[in-house]
Amino acid sequence: MNDFAVCVVTVAGGLGAFLLGMKHLSEGLQSVAGAGLRRFMALATTRRLAGVGTGIASTILVQSSSIITVMLVGFVSSGLMKLPQAVNVIIGANIGTTVTVWIVAFAPDPQLLGLMGVSIGSLLYFFHYLFFFFRRETVHNIGLAALGLGMVFLGMYLMSKGVAPIKGNPDVQAAFTRMDASSLAGVALTALAAAVFTAVVQSSAASIAIAMTLASQQLITYEMAISMLFGANIGTTMTAWLAAIGGSAPAKRTALAHTLSNVIGSVLFIPLVLPVFVPLGKALFPHWNAVTETAKGPMMLGVMSPIAVTDTIFSILRGLLFFPFAKPFADFITWLVPSRNGEKPHLSALGRGVRFSPVIACDQALMEVYFMKDSCLDMLAGSGRMLDGGIDAKASARIIRREEILDDVQREVTSFLGGIMAKRLPLDVAERARLILRLTDELETVSDEAAFIVKVVRRLEERGEKMSGKSKALLVAAHGRVMSFAGNVLSLVRSPRPVVDVAALEERRHEIHEFLRDARMTLLGRIGPDDPGSTVRVLGELDVVGALERVADCCQNIAEAMSGGKRVHAMADK
Repeated sequence: MNDFAVCVVTVAGGLGAFLLGMKHLSEGLQSVAGAGLRRFMALATTRRLAGVGTGIASTILVQSSSIITVMLVGFVSSGLMKLPQAVNVIIGANIGTTVTVWIVAFAPDPQLLGLMGVSIGSLLYFFHYLFFFFRRETVHNIGLAALGLGMVFLGMYLMSKGVAPIKGNPDVQAAFTRMDASSLAGVALTALAAAVFTAVVQSSAASIAIAMTLASQQLITYEMAISMLFGANIGTTMTAWLAAIGGSAPAKRTALAHTLSNVIGSVLFIPLVLPVFVPLGKALFPHWNAVTETAKGPMMLGVMSPIAVTDTIFSILRGLLFFPFAKPFADFITWLVPSRNGEKPHLSALGRGVRFSPVIACDQALMEVYFMKDSCLDMLAGSGRMLDGGIDAKASARIIRREEILDDVQREVTSFLGGIMAKRLPLDVAERARLILRLTDELETVSDEAAFIVKVVRRLEERGEKMSGKSKALLVAAHGRVMSFAGNVLSLVRSPRPVVDVAALEERRHEIHEFLRDARMTLLGRIGPDDPGSTVRVLGELDVVGALERVADCCQNIAEAMSGGKRVHAMADK
């Protein structure tokens, strides 16, 4: 096999190891951080500087600005965060992601560090049961992160090793010589190529690492490496768009804010690459072009430091450019992407094309649970007004249509989380996913019963079977008790740390059961020979009582699920 084929295979393998390592590193760190990362991002954005700090710290913690941006898409879509707050976090995330470049730049021996990371990470990952004095799941996740970090360094080593044999090849040198970044047009073209490559691999760290490797091997100039990092900052925004495509207007606004801030920053600063950034890097590191003899031949290792510094300075300057105008910038994005009436976030689109971590997947699915919960309360309130004769045919049709939407939502959640749960999950994440699936099942049943009540009343009206004043008052009273119970229970779904008094709720559920049993007996007593239509009417009224009974059962099941208890009430047949 000739040198060029060996180079292609080695560099491709190194890039694959680097990307896989970044994935394992990010997933391991996210699993260790767990719910703390979600609470930190959701709560630490009350002030503008706190938002920037949140972005920096979160990105350093999970080593991926793309993951943080995808989380922001979910937060803004669900209303947990405003768009101006998300813009501040994006500014911080762009700064925090430069830490990865610093790690790559100052790694003393990538091969040795890579082997150490893989060996230590493998020991913790595969033999975590030996560390009985720690939480085994935590040790397992730390091992995954260490394994990923080791693969990142091994990927760097392989990419560097792969290009070493061919750097003296005249044809290769001629090909790289034709790539010129000595003019503004050349800088722009190089940045564009780097943006496209980064959009494909979805990792700005990988693109910048390749640029640093090629520069250290003297295959590309320092000016080209700096140009590539500007393009990489544009290409990395593709991940947010993959998360937002097909989603709600807030999701698209977040992705657009990330893209526009990076594109505008790069376009404004690209003309300064040759007159400012390149001389600045050389001035800060006078020995940047010193050649060092290594096992792979002469290398210009000093060039990595100014590239890392330039990346950081660029990210900070871009942040300073947008930070004073975060609110007007968010308003402009909102104007560009207006809301559509009646839209809701669809996570089915978020399930395609995005390398979700299980933690983020559960966050996205939880948004749908919130939507289902709010919809169920609205539908129950509407069914109560239907019993009291307070809504028209158009309003009742909307309730029935909403029930069909929630059926679709449950299917989306089940399919989405089903794909996630096919992987190996941390125990707490797996429990959270199962809870979400159970909540969607119970809430979908509540929506079915609310729509069923509306259909029963409509059917009686179409047949001319009008409920008596006493029957209507009895059913409205029963509905009011169930509605109050449902409101108290479903409010727990939105609470971050619900305190559930299952015994008290069980007592209330028993009182409702007794009331509904008495109501059923009262309605049966109203069937008589003097009222020929009473049988059909009372059977419809009893159907309403049965539906209310099932709603109360579902709410009790939800309360028990939120408390971590076991299911007590079996679902009644509909």
